[in-house]
Amino acid sequence: MSAGASHIVEQFTAQAEGFARSASIRDEAALELLTSFSGVGPEDRVLDVACGPGLVVCAFARLARAATGIDVTPAMLERARRHAEELEIDNVSWELGAVPPLPWADRSFEVVVSRYAFHHLHDPLAVLREMARVCAPGGRIVVCDIAPKPGKADAFNAMDRLRDPSHVRALTLAELGELYAQSGLGQPRIAGYTLAGDVDSLLARSYPPPGGAEAVRAMFTASVKDDRLGVDARLEGERITYRYPIAVLAATT
Repeated sequence: MSAGASHIVEQFTAQAEGFARSASIRDEAALELLTSFSGVGPEDRVLDVACGPGLVVCAFARLARAATGIDVTPAMLERARRHAEELEIDNVSWELGAVPPLPWADRSFEVVVSRYAFHHLHDPLAVLREMARVCAPGGRIVVCDIAPKPGKADAFNAMDRLRDPSHVRALTLAELGELYAQSGLGQPRIAGYTLAGDVDSLLARSYPPPGGAEAVRAMFTASVKDDRLGVDARLEGERITYRYPIAVLAATT
């Protein structure tokens, strides 16, 4: 296992329960936007790359023939299995593994999606090309991730790497679009929304190094004054709230 994958397994083993329970991660409106934007239909086979606790897989499984999730963290897959059982969804399957490569033949799925994962990838272009490889002609490739504002990305990434050592780099919307171009997918359709939360809750489900939580809190406090992180940080009573910009990109193969 690579050092990057080891970081992800370490962090998301610890984060599995908190991440799965987070209200913002479970937000039904955001999940509905993702499924509707993909154009998923009842005969489609869906793959979720870096599926985490299975929220996206189960949302698609309600609308598709079948949905599969792959993730490198066993604790996340165990949480995903429980989530599907709780919802009594049985047209799902799970695969343990790091990507790239993806362990499926060419043209195996009609929809290939990844949510909140690309900022953890050391080679997002290689992963997107793999997503395109396993997608059938006429299928859809959908990426949903944090997309920091131009000019704010360096500050945002410095903060999030401190909060979560498995964070590599969140790409701007233009950079995500360029990945599609380099993968031969052309110009993607684009949608977006904001992921709202507060710093106390964010840190409660994070595992930064010693002193990291205090430093992250200080960065958000400074951003209240000048929006240096580009997340619309605000002081509301004793809480600092934020709104992460999220981009959703989709292209047809």
